[in-house]
Amino acid sequence: MNTTSDTLECGHSLAELSAYLDTGQIADPVHVETCPECQAGLASLRHLSELGRELLSSDVADAGSGTDDWMQSILDNLRLELRPGRSIPLQSGNPQDTLWETEGSISALIRSVADALPGTAAGKCRLHGDVTTPGADITVEVEIAVVYGHPMEERAAVLRQELAETLAVQTELTIQAINITVTDVLEPPHPASPADATTEEQP
Repeated sequence: MNTTSDTLECGHSLAELSAYLDTGQIADPVHVETCPECQAGLASLRHLSELGRELLSSDVADAGSGTDDWMQSILDNLRLELRPGRSIPLQSGNPQDTLWETEGSISALIRSVADALPGTAAGKCRLHGDVTTPGADITVEVEIAVVYGHPMEERAAVLRQELAETLAVQTELTIQAINITVTDVLEPPHPASPADATTEEQP
């Protein structure tokens, strides 16, 4: 999968991570296996690659090229969301401890839930509101691309419910609303016709 070379906070880029998926080679594999940013990036790149293969014979998507508008948009947002972003304070049982999670980690969590739905790819994931203030009302905004044939309203409803449950367990955010927008409908692979079948040459 071709990506641009924008550098993440940890020093790696999506292009390097994509090459690592293709070849298994990278200068510091121990870092990649332990870095949350790299692991979130790898998970999303794997999903995009799988979705690209699903759409390999479609006129809309060219698997792994990163040149189609929908895939490039997802990659652009992914580069932003892999960065830490704002620090979100967490409650601690010890007053001497200071605990927090990053906005980027929440975006990666949201993306993983959306990507787990078949035929769906998460685009933009945003948290609106002051996440740095405990108890502040937060609105979650998620854009998704859906492969044609998967019911959009049902997919959005399922994702909204799963996100509500996941965020309630994994975060201390006060979620006021979860807005799901389908921004792209991707054509499924066209079934091969008899004329497209490869025939053996006759002697």
